[in-house]
Amino acid sequence: MKEKERILEICHILNETYSMEYKCYLNYETPWQLLIATMLSAQCTDERVNMVTKDLFVKYPSLEAFANADMKELERDIYSTGFYKNKAKNIIACTKKLIEEYNGEVPKDIKALTGLAGVGRKTANVIRGNIYREPSIVVDTHVKRISQKLGLTKENDPVKIEYDLMEKLPKEQWILYNIQIITHGRQVCIARRPKCGDCTLSKVCPSCEV
Repeated sequence: MKEKERILEICHILNETYSMEYKCYLNYETPWQLLIATMLSAQCTDERVNMVTKDLFVKYPSLEAFANADMKELERDIYSTGFYKNKAKNIIACTKKLIEEYNGEVPKDIKALTGLAGVGRKTANVIRGNIYREPSIVVDTHVKRISQKLGLTKENDPVKIEYDLMEKLPKEQWILYNIQIITHGRQVCIARRPKCGDCTLSKVCPSCEV
């Protein structure tokens, strides 16, 4: 099977195996809530973030509330997500800039997004894909690990992996690939104990151990 055909087959299998519905694992009601939730998700599970934001977004119901938050108090509020000092500092700086420069709107442009405190390409692409439906690839731990296993990249740097995947995957698959691979990584291709015998991708995966 030629490489282009193999990649199309990977996409076909993912679409057949998993939902083609756009789904976000972080809970949010507004674009700025998703932005903050994604910032909190760095080195933290989505489940933990959702536990924290359930109360956090009640306590801080607006961008202004976050922008005017007491730093130490916000640190305590997000403590369990890890790296809380840096995250609190970035959240306050980010929300202030959104109010002052973007009239409280979360921008769509990736340069504008990555110009916000604490926002890298991963966070920016979460916003672009989930809020604006802009084709984008989010390289989290599952996407990095499984894309390497599937032979879609040899890179370790998330930005280089993102560009490899953008080059190889059909554009209409980018957002879906993120969602499907995260599900696949949690249910089948588990980091320490991949279930290759149960994997629908086994016939197109060069790392298959069956």
